[in-house]
Amino acid sequence: MSYRTTSLPSHLRHQSTSGSLSSSSQSSVLQQRINEKRVELENLKQLRDLSAGLAGQMEQLEEKLGTLSNGTEAVAAVLSNWHNVLRAIHMASAKIPKPKEADGEGAEPEVPLPQTLVRIPIQQAEAAANAQAAEQGE
Repeated sequence: MSYRTTSLPSHLRHQSTSGSLSSSSQSSVLQQRINEKRVELENLKQLRDLSAGLAGQMEQLEEKLGTLSNGTEAVAAVLSNWHNVLRAIHMASAKIPKPKEADGEGAEPEVPLPQTLVRIPIQQAEAAANAQAAEQGE
């Protein structure tokens, strides 16, 4: 009968021969990994907090951009109406009677100004007319 001897891998042989020495080195390695993971966890918490702040700033930016977009649309609507406003002023100016020129006296002729255009909102005029009719009806 021959006994067969098998050799153990070196990492197993080392553990079996130096039992208490290896357990203390393992615990220090584990403690080091735990400390690394704690630092990593702290960094992740900071990243989470900073990400939440960034998300809040992005939401504020979104609201401001929405307001800016609405303002831009309003400006575009006003600018699109300028052609009509200028045309109405020109038409009103064309209908103004030309003043007769004064005789001589050597004074500089004054350039006539266009008549003032007055805009009266219809809603106010209708409300005033209704109020007047109600007073007369009583």
